[in-house]
Amino acid sequence: MPTVLFNADDFGLCRGVNHAIIDSHVNGVVASATMLVNAPGTMHAVELAKAHPTLQTGIHLALTIGSPVSDRVPSLIGKNDSFRKLADQRNETLIDPEEVVREWTAQIERFLSFGLTPSHLDSHHHIHGWSHLRSAIETLSTAYGLPWRNAFEEQPNGVDYLTEAFDARFYKQGVNEEMLNQILNDHTNQQSVEIMCHPGYIDQFLTNVSSYTKERMDETEVLMNYRLPKGWHSIK
Repeated sequence: MPTVLFNADDFGLCRGVNHAIIDSHVNGVVASATMLVNAPGTMHAVELAKAHPTLQTGIHLALTIGSPVSDRVPSLIGKNDSFRKLADQRNETLIDPEEVVREWTAQIERFLSFGLTPSHLDSHHHIHGWSHLRSAIETLSTAYGLPWRNAFEEQPNGVDYLTEAFDARFYKQGVNEEMLNQILNDHTNQQSVEIMCHPGYIDQFLTNVSSYTKERMDETEVLMNYRLPKGWHSIK
């Protein structure tokens, strides 16, 4: 029987997102979430994760939101010592993979300092899958032995994958039960698939930093009411 994992991104972004992730876990199909360790809602997310140990919690590694955790990463930052936006950060003439290792090591170590055990690694905007960072992924895999979201442009060596497949179609116009059924139907010949999701409740911080707001509420509603079709097993 194939297995599906619903993973909620952006845990720690803000309180509204955090509460919706917990609601989607307790009352819905979300089994895991990945946490930003450099966001305003991080410590609130840590409290919620400890209060809900059945929620598998991984690390949502950041290079395109907020500020670095480590020092000495000049190739990763733009104005005001914050990370550059995605379009600029993907410029391989600017970004140094060794500094990515330094920064993501610091983010992983910060997560570990919270007293939590990480389930896996992924990244904001899927930047870990960028082929230019393949060497960084291999280095971190050797150091920590954690599985990664299977969303790579070029498959790295020596890496364990969280699931056999990954699907990001439950997003924007794809936020509905019909899309979830279609995703599962398309992956029936694989042993496991991760479905990315972004549940959230709108608060002031979210409206200030994200254009993806109402859709997060729509996702939350679907995730709390969805029932898996026969033949599928949830990791939850």
